[in-house]
Amino acid sequence: MKNEKSKSIAEKLSPRIAGLETLAYNFWWSWHRPTRDLFKQMDRTLWRTTRHNPVRILRDMPVERLKDLTKDPTFLRDYDAVMMELDREIKNGHLWYKQTYPELSQHHIAYFSAEFGLHSSLPIYSGGLGVLSGDHTKEASDLGLPFVAVGFLYEQGYFRQRLDHSGWQEAIYPPLNPQEVALRQMTPEEDDCGAILVDVGDRTICLQLWEVQAGHARLYLIDAGLEENAPWDRQLTARLYGGDREMRIQQEILLGIGGVRVLRALGIEPKVWHINEGHSAFMVLERLREYVAEGMSFRQAQDYVRASTVFTTHTPVPAGHDAFDFGLIDKYFHGYWAQLGLSRDEFLALGSHDPGYGAAFNMTKLALQLAGQSNGVSELHGEVSRQMWQGLWPDRPVDEVPIGHVTNGVHLSSWTGEAMHRIYRKYISPDWVRRQDDALLWARVEEIPDGELWEAHVFLKRKMFSTIRERARHDWITRATPPEQLLASGIFLDPNALTIGFARRFATYKRANLIFHDLDRLLRLIHDPYRPVQVIFAGKAHPADDPGKLLLQQLYNYARDSRFGGRIAFVEDYDMHVARYLVQGVDVWLNTPSKPNEASGTSGMKAGFNGVLNLSILDGWWAEAYNGRNGWAIDSGVTSNDGYVQDVADAQALYRLLEEQVVPLYYQLDRDYVPRGWVAMMREAIRTIGPQFSMRRMVKEYTDRYYVPAIMASQRLESESETLAVASILD
Repeated sequence: MKNEKSKSIAEKLSPRIAGLETLAYNFWWSWHRPTRDLFKQMDRTLWRTTRHNPVRILRDMPVERLKDLTKDPTFLRDYDAVMMELDREIKNGHLWYKQTYPELSQHHIAYFSAEFGLHSSLPIYSGGLGVLSGDHTKEASDLGLPFVAVGFLYEQGYFRQRLDHSGWQEAIYPPLNPQEVALRQMTPEEDDCGAILVDVGDRTICLQLWEVQAGHARLYLIDAGLEENAPWDRQLTARLYGGDREMRIQQEILLGIGGVRVLRALGIEPKVWHINEGHSAFMVLERLREYVAEGMSFRQAQDYVRASTVFTTHTPVPAGHDAFDFGLIDKYFHGYWAQLGLSRDEFLALGSHDPGYGAAFNMTKLALQLAGQSNGVSELHGEVSRQMWQGLWPDRPVDEVPIGHVTNGVHLSSWTGEAMHRIYRKYISPDWVRRQDDALLWARVEEIPDGELWEAHVFLKRKMFSTIRERARHDWITRATPPEQLLASGIFLDPNALTIGFARRFATYKRANLIFHDLDRLLRLIHDPYRPVQVIFAGKAHPADDPGKLLLQQLYNYARDSRFGGRIAFVEDYDMHVARYLVQGVDVWLNTPSKPNEASGTSGMKAGFNGVLNLSILDGWWAEAYNGRNGWAIDSGVTSNDGYVQDVADAQALYRLLEEQVVPLYYQLDRDYVPRGWVAMMREAIRTIGPQFSMRRMVKEYTDRYYVPAIMASQRLESESETLAVASILD
């Protein structure tokens, strides 16, 4: 007889509730509240201990408990309602895209990205880029786009963070168990190994494929971990952003060229190909090769690829764009340019407007030169990108460089705290999620009573503190964490004190240590007996970024320093699960990048829609969002090329804001202990940030401005080609 845990989920479920497996294997549950409530209702302890993973819940739950659920009328009623809603969602006839563009609803949009952050149970993301890709995929489903995405299944994911006794970051790579995640292995048949084949230099690599469902959107993940591949080739999809430049070019060949072959093997013929950052830009080369193989000239193939390709750049820093020396290009593409009908120099020119300059093949240049439409991710980033890449269009003034912008957004259903969601349903609209990008709707935020809005925020704040304490308790039990490290984890934080959050990747340009520039001034703020301030930090440095790790170590040691009395905390192993609590629970979201190095940023958007007030440099999205009443702008009035001078000026501006505006407003309470002025700013933040910076607005903008024109341009080219073919036959 099988052990209960060894049984498949299907074997454990009775026919009456067999649909639970369908629900668990569709990440729709991660943002659909009734489905989340259904799994929570099954076993709240399992829901918490599995970190909200329905697949693990169904695998770990005793069969007897599952049988009991078939006799529970309340559970069955909720189960039936959720199944009906999922069926309606998948059929898709009522959604925005089908209603707006019914004639285009069968034309697939393919979206390529190196990372996707759908949920913490699928750790194939490192930070903002991946979470944006995941949010984009979710919203594409919500709007009904015929959307397919392509990425990697990293067997070891991004790393888990551990800090040693000195505060130095250690990277741990636990293997991903596909049996515990909402993944389905696929077996498209091609050639000998029953998988997708991609030539990488002089060897051929077999790729297996996994499918992830996100509503009715599909994410296809590439995996080289097959026995048919050499051990070193299996490592190509083992870790996110690991290895040297040679490993990176091999990974990007698999993602770009392999990704196209994946879709071909599945019989998917996209009309739009969206390159999200330059990692997947080799996709355009494979598509050029296909067209040339069909008999087109390179020039004709180029027209077809440009018409259907959209490129989004996310990096305002030149060093952040992948570039490979020509020796690596020769090694891995020496047989490729002939298939395009090009010479070596012509091929190299695709990735460099001057093949001799720096002897590097730049992936962003490749994408910009082969995409018909390109964009940055905020208004300011669009301006920076046009200046950065003007050399590709030397005959045009900067403002005419063909790089636009679509400001990022966030998937509100995924990031809104339950307490806030209830208030929005009550006072804004029962269907606020569907109408979230309607700015007029959010004028109703004025109808929310001050006391209720503040109470919802306090509830989420206390929930955050409870989570931080439980994580510390767990680490103490499982890792025997020394007392001085427990001090740094946040166990002494005061739920009643003004709490500032800073959580993001620890890159030096983000200046996580700016608030420590004048320790005496900061200590006065922290230890004010009547108006104390505390700061929670979280985030990871890239494993190869030693300056970032040194910065993180410095902050961690401040958190352990008794001078701060436990009012500085560092939460280890930042991921989407932790992020949810922080963006919903802190009072102020701090962002201090060196301008203009923040392309957009999205964590502050998530915080703002939960009523958390932003305190930020006027960079990225905040330069568009700030209106003087919905948060604070750190603006020193100084612009200097000397980093130290700029840091001093910005730190002084930050302290002035805290001392003169932020802290006094937070502690200005009425007789009901409600800070009315603070709540008024919360309302303004919700009203202005929600509709303008929602993922719904963003995906609609991509659709109207980029996807639909690309489909129309592709159809026009195909029509012209058919006309010419008919004319040739008649002649």
